[in-house]
Amino acid sequence: MNLYIRLLWALLRSARLHSIEPGDWIERRLRVLPNDLDINGHMNNGRYLTIVDLMLVEYFVRSGFAKAMLKAGWRPMSGGAFITYRKALAPWQCYRIRFALAGADHAWNYMRFEFLREDGTPCAAGYMKGAAVSRDGLVPNQRSYARLGREFVQSALPPAVQHWLAAEAGVMKDFETAA
Repeated sequence: MNLYIRLLWALLRSARLHSIEPGDWIERRLRVLPNDLDINGHMNNGRYLTIVDLMLVEYFVRSGFAKAMLKAGWRPMSGGAFITYRKALAPWQCYRIRFALAGADHAWNYMRFEFLREDGTPCAAGYMKGAAVSRDGLVPNQRSYARLGREFVQSALPPAVQHWLAAEAGVMKDFETAA
C-alpha cells in the first residue's frame, strides 16, 4: 500500500470511531489528491482499489477483526476484486466511498464498495473478497467469526458475486490450460 499517510489516518480514525457489526455500512468522505491522478487528469483506476484497501482496514479495525486476527497470528489477504467505472473523479473533487460486507462463504468475505460524487452520482462500484490466512492457509470463517464471539452463518452471495466467482473459475481454468 503506497498511501502511508492515509493508512495511518485510517488506523487512528478507526480506533476512535464506534464499533460496527458485520453487514454495517461505513462511509468516508475523501478528496482526489494530485498523487491520485493519472495521465488523463482524473483519479487513476488503480487508486480506487487502493482506497478500497484503506476502507477494508477501517472495517477490520471497527469490527474487531483486526485485533482478533493479530492475536491469532493471522494476516489479512485480498483474493481479488472487480470494479466498474462510470464517471471520472477530477482533481480536488470531493467524493464518498461506501463499504459493507455483502456476503460470506466458508473462508471468503465479500465486500461491496461504491464511489459517489458529492451529489450522489455513482462513479465506480464493485466487490472485493478478503480472508484471514494462517501458516496453514485460509482460516475458515466459522473459526474467525468465533474469535470475534460471533456465530458464522453463511449467507447467500449477491448475484453479481456469483457471476464473478463463475468468471474467476473460468479465468483460472484458462490459465491452467495455457500453462
